[in-house]
Amino acid sequence: MLQAEAGARIDPGELRAAGDALDSITRSFENKVVGQARLRETLLIGLVTGGHILLESVPGLAKTTAAQTLADCVDAAFHRIQCTPDLLPSDIVGTQIYDAAKGTFVTQLGPVHANIVLLDEINRSSAKTQSAMLESMQERQTSIGGQVYALPDPFLVLATQNPIEQEGTYQLPEAQMDRFLLKDVLDYPTPAEEAEVLRRIDAGVYRADARPAAVASLDEVLTLQDVARRIYLDPAVVRYVVGLVYVTRHPGQYIDPRLAGFIEFGASPRASIAFSQATRALALLNGRDHVLPEDVKALAHRVLRHRIILGFEAVAEQVPVETIIDAILGSVQTP
Repeated sequence: MLQAEAGARIDPGELRAAGDALDSITRSFENKVVGQARLRETLLIGLVTGGHILLESVPGLAKTTAAQTLADCVDAAFHRIQCTPDLLPSDIVGTQIYDAAKGTFVTQLGPVHANIVLLDEINRSSAKTQSAMLESMQERQTSIGGQVYALPDPFLVLATQNPIEQEGTYQLPEAQMDRFLLKDVLDYPTPAEEAEVLRRIDAGVYRADARPAAVASLDEVLTLQDVARRIYLDPAVVRYVVGLVYVTRHPGQYIDPRLAGFIEFGASPRASIAFSQATRALALLNGRDHVLPEDVKALAHRVLRHRIILGFEAVAEQVPVETIIDAILGSVQTP
């Protein structure tokens, strides 16, 4: 649903409690992770919406540290899966093992059965393994030996991919990328942030025994998700969102014909749904009980960059998808 149910408005006390919980998580996260403010915001949006996140960056930009820290902050079960070409679906979802002593098969659940799962370098796994993981993400369950096993609640997948290494990789199909709520592209830290990382290493902040204590519970996370679903989304903002997504499908009528020619396929209705979920979460992060058009603009790159499919001409001319998204934003009147 794009609009909150009538009569489900948020009590001011609920909003304050949600803000206090999010502030506690933010402070604990910042004690461990240097900089990366947008990454923190993206992860919190994923946590609050229950939507999955695709992260793209070169190695060494604190993706694993950020995921582990977020899990520690909310006392969540965390598993990291390192994708390789020989990784099998059963390595992720689980399998049945024969117990010779009892003469029966015993089910062993895979690492996907955790609250927060880091799927590292997803483009290194085969298409079959990618499909198994994405099915778990969509259905929120696994099937092993004919038995269905529900995944924990809350459940959040953070998948990463390395854009600079192509050998031995399997590119995610566009239809599968569409299932990620947001795609964020991380950049290098500033010199000051990098120096702070070194200082914290010397201070022992990143030792295995220096994990932060939980500042929120999983029940509080579920409460945050409930509050976020009730954030008010005005019909004017709904029309704005739908208008932006519509332009991605009919760009020739609204943006520069040269830029429009780079678009092969526009965004699916999942983009409008992602906007409705993510903007509500962003409003909650900012202490509001309603969505602003500025929330839509702030998330446009993260919602659309993996849903707008560009042709080979854009690649040849090195036109980034963000340039086209900015043109689309400029073509639709802000309410």
